Amino acid sequence: QVQLVESGGGLVQPGGSLRLSCAASGRILSINAMGWYRQAPGKQRELVASITSSGRTNYADSVKDRFTITRDNAKNTVYLQMNSLKPEDTAVYSCNAPQVLTSSGYVHTVWGQGTQVTVSS
Repeated sequence: QVQLVESGGGLVQPGGSLRLSCAASGRILSINAMGWYRQAPGKQRELVASITSSGRTNYADSVKDRFTITRDNAKNTVYLQMNSLKPEDTAVYSCNAPQVLTSSGYVHTVWGQGTQVTVSS
């Protein structure tokens, strides 16, 4: 019913930048919060940043002042601008929507397939 598709990952040198996108599709009426998570090999998945439909944001301490989350409600798309990337930012980044209102009712806990971000020289 609802799909999240990420794009924008890749290989970047330390200090570089990447912009991730996550587009939601389906019979969507509204999406409240959306977030970016990441999981590095051998580590637990962690919340990187989240944003509500009104634009209120929340960041992990490790990415504050380096990453910026934004969204385009008209396009049902959320972005993650990542600057000053470090090797420890290397992970699979996944988009999440905890609750999506569709024409058929609420859909809960929607995840994208993930996109690899590798920071290495």
